[in-house]
Amino acid sequence: MPPIMRLIWVSVALPDPESPLLSKALTGCSCELIAAPLDALAHLKSAGADAILASFPLPDWTPAEFLEEIQRVDPRTPVLIHDPEATAADAFRLGGMGAYYFFDGPLDPSDLAQRLEAAVEQARSRDLKHLGAALSGGAWKNLLVGESRAIENVVEVIRLVGARRCTVLITGETGTGKEMAARALHMAGPRAQRPLVTVSCSALPEHLLEAELFGHVKGAFTGAINNRIGRFEQADGGTLFLDEIGDMPLDLQVKLLRVLQEREFQRLGSSETIRVDIRVVAASNCDLPEKVKQGKFREDLYYRLNVVPITMPSLRERLSDVPLLVEHFIQKVCWQEGLPRKAIRKETLDRLCCLAWPGNVRQLENSVEMAIALSGDREVLYSSDFPSSPSVHAKPVRTANSLIIAIPDHGLDFEGTMRNIERNTLDQALRKAGGNKQRAADMLHMKRTTLSAKLRSLDSRTVCTR
Repeated sequence: MPPIMRLIWVSVALPDPESPLLSKALTGCSCELIAAPLDALAHLKSAGADAILASFPLPDWTPAEFLEEIQRVDPRTPVLIHDPEATAADAFRLGGMGAYYFFDGPLDPSDLAQRLEAAVEQARSRDLKHLGAALSGGAWKNLLVGESRAIENVVEVIRLVGARRCTVLITGETGTGKEMAARALHMAGPRAQRPLVTVSCSALPEHLLEAELFGHVKGAFTGAINNRIGRFEQADGGTLFLDEIGDMPLDLQVKLLRVLQEREFQRLGSSETIRVDIRVVAASNCDLPEKVKQGKFREDLYYRLNVVPITMPSLRERLSDVPLLVEHFIQKVCWQEGLPRKAIRKETLDRLCCLAWPGNVRQLENSVEMAIALSGDREVLYSSDFPSSPSVHAKPVRTANSLIIAIPDHGLDFEGTMRNIERNTLDQALRKAGGNKQRAADMLHMKRTTLSAKLRSLDSRTVCTR
């Protein structure tokens, strides 16, 4: 049985549900009828689609403008334009911009059905070719940057289970890359050409989350003015990623358990049973076994989710990956901003490798983005471009009597590292002392003149090295 075609139809004058266009032309389609173009773009971004049909006129939008916005969100989705008022020149221009087909008269149900089927088939064939090339080259591995043993262990698990349907539970601190691991899992198997649908279980109240997951029929509750397919249905044939699963309400956990066991459910307000073929990946940054003990998370659901566990390591557990991550983020941000590729000083990299990064990879990425913004037209990033406040960067990891420094695989500049530690220590004392050098010197058990001399020496070295 072929997968259901997921269509977004954008039109101010939406057709009657009983019209031939819906009852005949779109048989076998899951059709989202949306009147507002911005709502359609948001739906495409969150849930994806196999095709988009845009019927004009649409207020404040030309066909060319809307086509460009769709391509920014997802350039792979075929777009069919319906505009009875357009000219042949308009149709030619839109075709050159990437529109799959242009209807210049009343929509005929048979013609519409054939055009949609052909558009989706062409897109799926193209995606299958890209998938084969990607899998043969291991493109999914590019989502997990690093060469440390900790991240290699994650890559190995994904390689082994990527092609399976088994449920995976990804745990780890906030910012460690749990969503990237979920995307890699999706891309590492044959479901890669089908949708990856993401739901944040902490973003919606219980009654809305249930409708979001399972969908609803018209009149199921106040405000349900149309039928709506849920995330499980949208992910049919692909992967459903349940983020922050630990925040799911207990009542909803019971329903989720049944779906995981039977792969079937009912929309809210409907008695029709819907079967789906999906792969479920869940993620949590909280201690789920502890939540089970507290009675806040069902034990049977925990074991049903935890078929294959993946633990994303914190960045402080893989500090040797910091240089690779920094280079990756520099390339990414410069490309996004249309900037020439920037370099980074080795002593700056060494300094970044000495920090604990409580916000993990996400914090490092944000710091790189900030550094690029503050560097202006300079081609090289310096330590001064990165945040130095203790509230932004953690203090280096300490034991009771010593400072632990992770040595990257490529080695580090010992003198530069010691200089950075000394500078950070002096700066921290000055901040705590409100800039008063005498109080800062007292904190460090040294004379004020010694503190001033060290600051002058460090400042002169920084100038010389630049």
